[in-house]
Amino acid sequence: MENSLYQIMNVLKRMKTRVIAIIFLSVILGLSQIVLAEAIAYHPPPLKQIQQGIDPGNVTCTEGLELVLKFANGNPSCLRPDSVAKLIERGWAIHILPDYTIGNNNSEIFTLGEHPVETMDVNYFQNSNGYLAKPAADGEFPAVIMIHEWWGLNENIHDMAEKLASHGYIVFAVDLYDGQVATTSDEARELRSSFEEQYWIENMDIATKYLQEQYSPEKIGSIGWCFGGQQSLSLALNNEDMDATAIYYGRLVTEPETLSSIDWPILGIFAELDQGIPPEQVDEFESALNEVGITNDIHIYPGVDHAFANPSGERYAPEATMDAWQKTIEFFEENLK
Repeated sequence: MENSLYQIMNVLKRMKTRVIAIIFLSVILGLSQIVLAEAIAYHPPPLKQIQQGIDPGNVTCTEGLELVLKFANGNPSCLRPDSVAKLIERGWAIHILPDYTIGNNNSEIFTLGEHPVETMDVNYFQNSNGYLAKPAADGEFPAVIMIHEWWGLNENIHDMAEKLASHGYIVFAVDLYDGQVATTSDEARELRSSFEEQYWIENMDIATKYLQEQYSPEKIGSIGWCFGGQQSLSLALNNEDMDATAIYYGRLVTEPETLSSIDWPILGIFAELDQGIPPEQVDEFESALNEVGITNDIHIYPGVDHAFANPSGERYAPEATMDAWQKTIEFFEENLK
């Protein structure tokens, strides 16, 4: 009996030793992990660091990653060295992070042309003050009526007018809201419902006459986004002085007989995920244009939603926007110059 008790005590002692050893090893491993974690410190993504108030020049990447500025979206990014090498080799990124403000850097998305631009505000119709951007140099240039989204004639449209003007166009961004600009969806909805369609048609007609009287362009085109896309098509249907019409995801007319009044090319930019203007409706629009013999170039961008080309919006898709902008420049080059 005594021998049995002695054996049991020895077993318990050995078990206790093992438990202590296991605990000791666990502590050591835990401390090692902490030391390792401190050695490879994690840092939030660059854009988040900037949004948190860190100066762009002090942005830090997690060890093993390199900081670049990606041309695809204008944002800083921390990437693996092999990815960085490919991007820089192909001209899609640079190592140096320039001065950066919260928001998107679109200088590489909306490429500029060769012309320095001058701008001015123009009161052309009742309480409407349009924004005119044109090449600063003397010369004859085609003109483009630019039509804002349902937000109104805001700074984003001013910027787009200047970018398009740099490619050699007299761009007149019209004001269809009598100087009012919305900053919320409710405000935009109220503004849009405050005017009659006929008022907008008359407004755009007067803007077209202003361009003809002041600059005598040989050709005039139009471009608009969302609400403005719808109005760009409306202008085409109600003014025979147009020579090219660009529509970014605007509400469509699909009756061949109605569209038959158009006698010039149409560029259509649309989004696959747009529930308001679904691909089926875009296909119907394209078929109607083909039926009545209107030259058209219609594109439905996969995986993007309505308003994907607005840099200030939540649905902004830089790569699709870059491609659409290039198609827009080529479209106007071919049909207005």
